[in-house]
Amino acid sequence: MPTTPTIYVCQYRNCLDRGSAQTLTMFMDQLPDGTIALASRCMGQCSSGPTVRVTADETWYCRVQPDDVHTIIDQHLLGGEPVTAKLNSRLHRTFYG
Repeated sequence: MPTTPTIYVCQYRNCLDRGSAQTLTMFMDQLPDGTIALASRCMGQCSSGPTVRVTADETWYCRVQPDDVHTIIDQHLLGGEPVTAKLNSRLHRTFYG
């Protein structure tokens, strides 16, 4: 059975200080049907926040700003290709060697 793609956007201290509330709002306003965006507690990636996690394929993005949301939705959620420029390099080493 397919899993509903869920986007978690960290809303803890460091991420909030870097604009994660606005990033979450942008996701909530633009998500395609069948996708959910939720606020998250700390995901342990404070030095690279705002952190965004896509559960459908366990993709972790870092330093995601509101301006990045449209690209993540179009390229990743609709197109199936991760946005490599925003991938968390500590968690996605295959893209970085």
